[in-house]
Amino acid sequence: MEFTKEPNRIYLKNETGKIIAEIEFEEIEKGTYNIYHTFVDESLRGKGIASKLVEEAVKEIETRNGKIQATCSYAKTWIERRL
Repeated sequence: MEFTKEPNRIYLKNETGKIIAEIEFEEIEKGTYNIYHTFVDESLRGKGIASKLVEEAVKEIETRNGKIQATCSYAKTWIERRL
């Protein structure tokens, strides 16, 4: 599974081009990023995709030497458990 990465978005499309998994984050102040949206299509739920999305977003933010915040409830819980 290979995610597509944009500056503040990481996502996965199916064979028809529909987005089936996505995470979005933004720089809310210099050097601080907020993960505010995580989505996984029902067809992928229970497969750990949301966790992989958050992990990829955290890696991306860390490459920018950024601090991480999360207003997305899933991402917030994931971060609290792992970081």
